[in-house]
Amino acid sequence: MREATRPGDRCPQTEGGPGQPASTDEDFLFANVTTPREVAPGARLPVMVWWHGGGYTHGAGSDYNADRLAAQGNVIVVTLNYRLGVFGYFGLPGLPGSGNFGLEDQIAGTQWAKDNAKAFGGDPDNVTVFGESSGGMSACALLTSPQARGLVDKVSIASGSCLLDWPTGVLYPDAPQQTPYTSARQDREDGLAAARSNGCPTGELSCMRRKPAADLLPLNEDFTNHLAYGTPLLPLNPATALRKGKFLHVPVISGGNRDEARAYVGGAMLAGVPPITAKSYPAMLRTTFGADADRVAARYPLSRYASPPLAWSTLTTDASWACQTATADRYLAAHTTVYPYEFADPDAPNVNGFDIPGLPMGAAHAGDPPSLFDLGGHYLLKTKAQQAMGAAMVKYWTAFARTGDPNDAGAPQWAAGTVRGTSQMQFVPDRTRQVNVAAQHQCPFWATVR
Repeated sequence: MREATRPGDRCPQTEGGPGQPASTDEDFLFANVTTPREVAPGARLPVMVWWHGGGYTHGAGSDYNADRLAAQGNVIVVTLNYRLGVFGYFGLPGLPGSGNFGLEDQIAGTQWAKDNAKAFGGDPDNVTVFGESSGGMSACALLTSPQARGLVDKVSIASGSCLLDWPTGVLYPDAPQQTPYTSARQDREDGLAAARSNGCPTGELSCMRRKPAADLLPLNEDFTNHLAYGTPLLPLNPATALRKGKFLHVPVISGGNRDEARAYVGGAMLAGVPPITAKSYPAMLRTTFGADADRVAARYPLSRYASPPLAWSTLTTDASWACQTATADRYLAAHTTVYPYEFADPDAPNVNGFDIPGLPMGAAHAGDPPSLFDLGGHYLLKTKAQQAMGAAMVKYWTAFARTGDPNDAGAPQWAAGTVRGTSQMQFVPDRTRQVNVAAQHQCPFWATVR
């Protein structure tokens, strides 16, 4: 018997945002099961398994209270913990599973939910994985894993397309080019460097295993975006697999937020990196876009925006989030049914806590989970219009979990995507409708850059 009246401990991590304390406890692989208050005997409700975000370095399943989602949607919701940072994605020569421990945990937790579904009124033959940010990137990677077959029936990806690609200086001003994934070889090389910098110049594996979790936490940020491919779990780079059609052909919801990069730009500004100014803007464009810098500057002139940070966040959202997601949706549509969307609430809950003049958060990265979950147990939707949209999103996502089609009576029709990708569902309070999101983000232009 185990006491199961409160969530288990968090994965080792440094302190995150509000309500996200630090942890060094290595006994943390817990799942949280939320059911409707009344489940009929023998019920077989859809099972939705949530893979949380947090940059592969922060977060816990217990941050996401699923009472509203389970009750309104009449579904079972399972939120998981998984290894993060150095604990989840560290690699070394001779270390089996290098770079895949976090994904292994997510898959194992999903398998546990499937195996035990009947015990809490769920249908083991109707399992949907849904995730946001690094959880969405992991969910997209899952589609390309041999382990996905027979495990999941549907996948929902939020702000986590397999094709995300951040050029030099985009995620943060001094960040190198990166994607959500890295090669197993690079992961092992980075692991060797991390071990040696952490007092393990020889016998790296045994030396690192002897260290307490607290000594390893400073390495966590070195293993963001280090989910490794070229492994038995992920044979191909998920981006390559998506382009080649080598993924599990199950129904997919795929989308992102209209103002993704504002969260990253805001975080960089508060961290005290060199400011984004009218003077630094041209140099940043040259660093990131090289020979195309003048074309980008002409397309995104500072005169069009309230501030240089707003201009920079707009163009980097378009180039590295929205248009990459739209392209991925077309690849998905070539082989399966995909429902593309964009979350675009201009007054979305400011979960990042940034209050920066000239840079309103809008629908920034991570602003969408409050529409489905009560973060930290708090209902963050303030206006009646937001609450109505949140209820509609719950209805769409749980209908998708039930049947593979998010449409239900009484709500605007959500059309499946096509290989031409001309229409996506855009979620805005009082104005949710189908629009050409790719055109709004100037994707035809970005297709000619780099």
